[in-house]
Amino acid sequence: QVQLVESGGGMAQPGGSLRLSCVVYGSIFSPYTMDWYRQAPGMQTELVASITSRGSTTYADSVKGRFTISRDNAKKTVYLQMSNLKTEDTARYSCTARGTHSWGQGIQVSVSS
Repeated sequence: QVQLVESGGGMAQPGGSLRLSCVVYGSIFSPYTMDWYRQAPGMQTELVASITSRGSTTYADSVKGRFTISRDNAKKTVYLQMSNLKTEDTARYSCTARGTHSWGQGIQVSVSS
């Protein structure tokens, strides 16, 4: 069974940075496309960023140029580097290995002055 554990969330000021990590347990990692999603209160879930097994990346328009997704296959970890944070980035962020139907528990990111 695949288990994903996120870390690195918290509070930041507008313009600040945070880095999220998501470690995959109980499964191989390298073949999977990894996704980061977020959900803000009262909003639909948004696919924020994805990275394929070969390292190709895609981003939501709302975070393009500010967020960077990366992966370390040896550590079975996917990262989301968030820079120039905005208040609208406040949400609960979750990672998933695409196709596994397994999700992390989610981690809160709050951006405010």
